[in-house]
Amino acid sequence: MATDDHSEMKNATTDNTTIRKILDESKTIAIVGLSGNWYRPSFFAAKYLLERGFNVVPVNPNYEEILGQKCYPNLESIPDKVDVVDLFQKVEQVPKFVQPAIDIGAKVLWLQLGIVHEKAAAQAHNAGLKVVMDRCMKIEYARLFGGLNWAGVNTGIISAKRPRRLP
Repeated sequence: MATDDHSEMKNATTDNTTIRKILDESKTIAIVGLSGNWYRPSFFAAKYLLERGFNVVPVNPNYEEILGQKCYPNLESIPDKVDVVDLFQKVEQVPKFVQPAIDIGAKVLWLQLGIVHEKAAAQAHNAGLKVVMDRCMKIEYARLFGGLNWAGVNTGIISAKRPRRLP
């Protein structure tokens, strides 16, 4: 697990009731680092969330559109209200997205599987955001609302590692 230190996620929300409430009440999710490549975990998660009725807002300066959704270069460029900022970023990049998430009025900072950053979590928590770390929104939604099965998690296609080269 990528982490900035060895603490015990003291600023993170981990209980099922709170995560279920976040997923139930959140409508708009800004996915920072969403890739346009179908084999990337961010693409797979975003597609799943779109299919479940969430408004997914891609944030990636390298694309104009992903999954039929207008892509924004940064959080500050999003014109609509955002409920959750979901980060698909390396752990060392996490801190630079906390203040923008606070500034746009997000209610939740969500760090994907394998990402734990206590200092960033503390900053977001102190600003009133709920923080979820080391969890995948797709997996948590499927687990808590039904639909999680082994095939949806371990396809052998989706990996957090960048592929060497595709044919």
